[in-house]
Amino acid sequence: MIALNDLARHHAPLRAALDAAIARVQDRGHYILGPEVEAFEREFAAYCGAASCIAVANGTDALELALRALDIRAGDDVATVANAGGYATTAIGAVGATPVYIDVDDATLLIDPASLARRITTRTRAVVVTHLYGRLADVGAIARIANERGIALVEDCAQAHGAQRDGEKAGTFGAIGCFSFYPTKNLGALGDAGALVTGDPELASKLTELRTYGWRGKYRVAIEGGMNSRMDELQAAVLRVKLPHVDRWNARRREIAGDYARTIANPAIALPPIGGAADVSHLYVVRATPRDELRAHLAAAGVATDIHYPVPDHRQPAWTRDPAHPALERTERACAEILTLPCYPELTDPEIAAVAAACNSWRPATRS
Repeated sequence: MIALNDLARHHAPLRAALDAAIARVQDRGHYILGPEVEAFEREFAAYCGAASCIAVANGTDALELALRALDIRAGDDVATVANAGGYATTAIGAVGATPVYIDVDDATLLIDPASLARRITTRTRAVVVTHLYGRLADVGAIARIANERGIALVEDCAQAHGAQRDGEKAGTFGAIGCFSFYPTKNLGALGDAGALVTGDPELASKLTELRTYGWRGKYRVAIEGGMNSRMDELQAAVLRVKLPHVDRWNARRREIAGDYARTIANPAIALPPIGGAADVSHLYVVRATPRDELRAHLAAAGVATDIHYPVPDHRQPAWTRDPAHPALERTERACAEILTLPCYPELTDPEIAAVAAACNSWRPATRS
């Protein structure tokens, strides 16, 4: 079976360096918010081209902390998409705000700026823009809309480490950029971890306080809304080993996406657009109807797949608040058609060819 991802293969060349980093933390005996976290924050801020980085426990906490730092609360609306796994919706709900779902562009599956402009109201206080599958959204157009309407722009960069446009990297276009370092990400830890980046020193200070109970000095709560969300020293040490390799890994991901684009020639399978430096190919997501039939065909051919993500947020049972919610036709159509193929840096050329051949051999059943 060709795996969707293979973290053992990914980590094998780094094993000695990872072991040394973990041993360094063990020998030091400092496990929370210590020198490894401080060093990673400096290094990741420099990598992103941001003034500050605040390391936290995971990417969803990063989104929640960003909204809390921007004073988003009950009674506020936050615009976002419904096809990105529910992480922004979870964070919006955690601060008591209401998600307002924006339809996506049919080609990129990213937030559609024209739809955003139509849906913003006087209650809208922020927009969370997800750079889904590793592809930068049209963040320039979105930033203009946000600035004109006086709303904050938060970037969900969980799948877009290193994506850039005109030399500016994901996470630096808005007020705050939020990252996940879940193990499968382009930059992944050996467990959960996350971070925020910002160019605003006041926001950086507030985020630093919010991640540790709202403390300004130990045991002295200065601001409301604080939480326990701190990156472990072990995860920071691991991420420091891996950070220098991210651009090389991203380049290989782009190569794989390019190989698929050249070799998958089945007219029944729609391929994603090629994005250049603005796309770090975190996931290679195709579209097909019937999707489940293609998935079964690939499984029989020894190719693992997944669906990112099958149920849009506004159709999730726990979040179906407003039956009159406007239809998100492009979002719902995409969720019914998308399928993720293997795409990770260690995927070999013969494996890529085998995936493409399996895709090309699929013939959808005749439908009346």
